[in-house]
Amino acid sequence: MGNFWFVGLLLPVFFCLYLFGGFVDGLGVNWGTMATHKLPPKTVVQMLKDNGIKKVKLFDADSNTMSALAGSDMEVMVAIPNDQLLAMNSYDRAKLWVKKNVTIYNFNEGVNIKYVAVGNEPFLTSYNGSFLNTTFPALQNIQNALNDAGLGDTVKATVPLNADVYNSPTSNPVPSAGRFRSDISGVMTQIVDFLSKNGAPFTVNIYPFLSLYGNDDFPFNYAFFDGGNPIVDNGIQYTNVFDANFDTLVSALKAVGHGDMTIIVGEVGWPTDGDKNGNVANAQRFYNGLMPRLAGNTGTPLRPGYIEVYLFGLVDEDAKSIAPGSFERHWGIFRYDGQPKFPLDLSGQNQNKLLIGAQKVQYLPQKWCMFDPNAKDLSKLADNINYACTFSDCTALGYGSSCNSLDSNGNASYAFNMYYQVQNQDDMACNFQGLGTVTTQNISQGSCNFIIQIASSSFSVGPSLAGIAFLTALTSLVL
Repeated sequence: MGNFWFVGLLLPVFFCLYLFGGFVDGLGVNWGTMATHKLPPKTVVQMLKDNGIKKVKLFDADSNTMSALAGSDMEVMVAIPNDQLLAMNSYDRAKLWVKKNVTIYNFNEGVNIKYVAVGNEPFLTSYNGSFLNTTFPALQNIQNALNDAGLGDTVKATVPLNADVYNSPTSNPVPSAGRFRSDISGVMTQIVDFLSKNGAPFTVNIYPFLSLYGNDDFPFNYAFFDGGNPIVDNGIQYTNVFDANFDTLVSALKAVGHGDMTIIVGEVGWPTDGDKNGNVANAQRFYNGLMPRLAGNTGTPLRPGYIEVYLFGLVDEDAKSIAPGSFERHWGIFRYDGQPKFPLDLSGQNQNKLLIGAQKVQYLPQKWCMFDPNAKDLSKLADNINYACTFSDCTALGYGSSCNSLDSNGNASYAFNMYYQVQNQDDMACNFQGLGTVTTQNISQGSCNFIIQIASSSFSVGPSLAGIAFLTALTSLVL
C-alpha cells in the first residue's frame, strides 16, 4: 500500500479546507443576544460549527446558551454584566456565581470555559465612574473563587476594557507615549498586577470605526489596513490606527511594569449600517485587511506574532442601546436572521465567499405593514412614526444609512413595518390610528430591506398588546 493510506486520510482534510476555507488560529466571535427575536441557541452553535468558529465570547452565562454549547468543545468566555459587579464584591456571592455558571459545566462533554469576563468596559468615560470602586474587588473575588474551586489553572478572570482606558498625551500623540488614563491609573495598576499574578490576559476592545465616527478630520484610510499615511514613532511606521492603538496599550502596560502581558482583543469589527461610514463596502475593506494579518500572525510593531482576537459581532442586535450611535445595532457579520451579509474569508486568504448561514430558520408569514396611501387625516402621522420607532429599530433611516433615500411615505412604511414585525405581526400593531395597512407584497426598495422577522418565542419589547389597545382607545378619545 505504500503511503496511499496516508494520502487517503489527508484528502478529506484538504477537501474540508477547500470547502470551508480553513480558519484563522485564535479567531473568535462575540455572540450578543440583545435582540427582540433571538435565533435558537442550538441554531447559532451549529452556525458557528459550520463556519469553523471555535471560540466564542458571551455577555452573560445564560443557561440556554450554555446548554447549546455543551459538547461543542468551543472555547468560551462567559461574562458577568456590569449591573452584577456590586454583588460580586461579596465573596460568598462570587463563589455561588462560579458554582452555578462555571463549575456546573466542568464535566466531560460539558462547556469548555476558558475565561470569565468581569464586567464589560466598566471604566468607559461615559459611565462617570459608576463601576470604578466595584470592578477590581469583583475581579479578585471571581478569580479567587475559581482558584478555590480548583479551576484557576484553566479558567482565568479578565476585564474587557474599552481602549479609552489609555491614551497618549496631546503633546506627544504616539504609541510609545501610551499611559493609562490619569483618573484610573491607580486601579488599572492594581488590576494589571492582579492579572499578572494569576496568569490572566488583559482584554481590550479596539474599534477603528469609532475613530472615524463623528470626526470628519480623522484620516479616513488610516482606519483600514491598506493605504494610511504613516505616523512615525521612534523610527517605527504606523500605517493604521489598529496597530497604533494596540501598541499604545503595550506602552501603557510597560509603564506599569508589565510590558510582556498577554493581550486579547475582545472586540473588533465594522458596522454595516446606521452611519455614513457604516456600510458593507467599508466592512469588507476592513475585514479584508484584518483577516490576512491575523492569518499571517503579523501582530503589531511592538508585538509581532500571534494575537487572540474576537470579532464583533456575530449577528445584528435590534434591541441594543443606540446611545453611542445608531450603528450599534449593525455590527454583525450575519443579519438578525443568521444569514451572511457579505462574502468573507475566515482563513485570511481573501478567497471571499458567503459564510454558511443559520439553517432551517423559521420566519413569520410574508406580510408587511405599510403606510396607507388612502389615509386622509395625516395630522398624527409624525406621532405614530415616533411611536413605532420608539419600540422598534428605525436606525436604517438615519443619515447615510441604507434606507436614508426613502420618501416620506416610505419612511412611514418602514417605521410601521419594523414595529409590526417586532410585535409578531399582530393585526393591532398595524393600525396606527388608521394610517397603516397590511400588504402581502414585498415593499423593499433598492438597498432598503423591509424585513420579515423570524418566528421566536423570546421576543420582548415595548408595551404589551393590552397596553397598545389601551393607548389606541385613549388616543381615539382624544382625536
